[in-house]
Amino acid sequence: MVIWVNEQIDPCGIIRACIACCDEMQAQECYESFDSNLTAEQKQEGWIAQIRTVASWDEVPVNALKLD
Repeated sequence: MVIWVNEQIDPCGIIRACIACCDEMQAQECYESFDSNLTAEQKQEGWIAQIRTVASWDEVPVNALKLD
């Protein structure tokens, strides 16, 4: 099983938003939304949107919205 994890991370490394799902297409759309919702100022300050995969729901951050 592959679980896609999307995260919006602030300059301090704190996850501010997180959504996890098993559908790659849905995950890519979420990543694009997370990235486009960051302003140029936020990106300049060090905010990032990232997408990654994990093999188990146990590896998903506890604060994530989990979509299946």
